Amino acid sequence: MKLSARNQFPATVRVVTEGAVMSEVVVEVDGGHELVAAITAESARRLGLAPGKRVVAIIKSTEVILATDD
Repeated sequence: MKLSARNQFPATVRVVTEGAVMSEVVVEVDGGHELVAAITAESARRLGLAPGKRVVAIIKSTEVILATDD
């Protein structure tokens, strides 16, 4: 599959916490960093997400906002 999004990171699913509507999916990107995605529970089931499954984390965003209390 070809996508226009350039931020594509091969990763491994570490944890899937399924709720009634949404699931939180923790993945470990190749290289050791973790990302957390909130997706619908239906999408998590449809994709067969489970610990150990290989995925590609695709990030498409126009901005990243950081803040401190200083």
